[in-house]
Amino acid sequence: MTVAVAPSLSELRERVNQMQGRPAAQPVATHSAFEGLLQLQTGSSYSVDSASLAMALMAGPSADGAWCGVVGMPELGLEAAAAAGVELRRTILVPDPGDAWLEVTAALIDVLGVVMLSAPSVPTAKDVSRIGARLRQRGSVLIAHGDWPRSEARVAMREVEWVGVGRGHGHLQARRVTVEVRRGTAPARTGRLWFPDADQVIRRVEAAPAVEVPTRLRSVS
Repeated sequence: MTVAVAPSLSELRERVNQMQGRPAAQPVATHSAFEGLLQLQTGSSYSVDSASLAMALMAGPSADGAWCGVVGMPELGLEAAAAAGVELRRTILVPDPGDAWLEVTAALIDVLGVVMLSAPSVPTAKDVSRIGARLRQRGSVLIAHGDWPRSEARVAMREVEWVGVGRGHGHLQARRVTVEVRRGTAPARTGRLWFPDADQVIRRVEAAPAVEVPTRLRSVS
């Protein structure tokens, strides 16, 4: 006798997406520092509270060969982006899209794997639905610097510590932060990261510090 096994929720969702002509979400290369915290998925949007977090998230797919776009971030540091792992030769910059920011973002989603956006205002529900449909159709990823309603996850930087400053002397050598990832109403996931370490590498904090720490200079953002 054969016993029928009910399909899982993920299998049902994939079947519905196929019937509606939508590609099922697929994992996207994600920076190794976020392992266990966040896995980027095609067709999804993510909200972050800092430009450095946004660059680190974009670095994973960029290093894996994806073309990326940055919209509405005229002060983006290209040197810092390259240090984070972003491949600048495959990155399109639109520093000031003006009032056409939504149209520019939608157009880039059509042709790029990842789009990083700093919107001038909180988008309307209609705008969010429009961009979400575009992301699912094209299999792209949106990383929003600032609030983006109905994001797959919200990523925030907490408990920032600068390392390397002594008593009135020394140089900033590294930054240690707690990264918090929230998905809906689920409990937040947190991880301690060097952002970056003394060698300018973004990675998880290990048991021993990367540099000697005579004192710590704390910051709140």
